[in-house]
Amino acid sequence: MEFEERTIKVIIDTDKCPDCLSKACIEACKVYSRAILQLSDGRPSVSHLSPEELRRRGTECLACEYECWQRGNNAIYIEIPIKGLDDYLRKRSLK
Repeated sequence: MEFEERTIKVIIDTDKCPDCLSKACIEACKVYSRAILQLSDGRPSVSHLSPEELRRRGTECLACEYECWQRGNNAIYIEIPIKGLDDYLRKRSLK
């Protein structure tokens, strides 16, 4: 599952979620964001929100990724594009 907030993309490997005992991402989203993630059939879901509502409500707090990494099954990855980063890395032979 993937969804976008204002400037980030959240990618969740929901195949890892049924075995997760903590569901830490759901609680983190309630505490640090606006409860975008909700539990549906043992997996996080955003199907209750339109893409426009996700972009509007998203706080880009990154808490779901951190909590999933620390207490869950490491199923969440957040892409954060940084304008100019690819050029910077190429100039320094780092990419």
